[in-house]
Amino acid sequence: MILENEQQRVEQIASRIQDIIELLGEDSARQGLVKTPMRAAKALWYVTRGYRQDTDKVINDAVFDSPSHDMVMVKDIEFYSMCEHHMLPFFGHISIAYIPDGKVLGLSKVARLVDVYARRLQLQERFTVEVCKAVMDAAGAKGVMAISSAGHMCMKMRGVEKQDSTTTVVSAVGVFENDDALRNQFFASL
Repeated sequence: MILENEQQRVEQIASRIQDIIELLGEDSARQGLVKTPMRAAKALWYVTRGYRQDTDKVINDAVFDSPSHDMVMVKDIEFYSMCEHHMLPFFGHISIAYIPDGKVLGLSKVARLVDVYARRLQLQERFTVEVCKAVMDAAGAKGVMAISSAGHMCMKMRGVEKQDSTTTVVSAVGVFENDDALRNQFFASL
């Protein structure tokens, strides 16, 4: 749902999209395009909603006491993002592991944190690091490691046009940074 002040921003975005349609050489009054500026503006507002989300509200106190100090892993969380260089989508999966330190994070909250950072204009490299740090902060974990793999439309539909290419990014913070045994356990669990 779009709030009133947000509606004004969406309308401004729609106005600029109409200008872009016309600059591309199209007739924005053509039947198929009349409602496109507002539809596109709403879609863009939705896919960038991470800018308007607060991680504390997303976590919503779903951090629980736990005696476990064993690795917790949430695998294959799908994500959808927008490349900040071309404003084209990239999407894939991310797997995240963390070592608890007396607390565990609600499993759905891990996926929600992924969405907060994916739903922005992004670089996959920064996204993966941001998710690690967010899980670390939210869970008070000893360490977090993540691997993201994605296909980038900026590589598939423009530029080099490599349809089968994927990009993989690995990020580690805390105890995962220098503990080869933990890193190997993470990779073996994928």
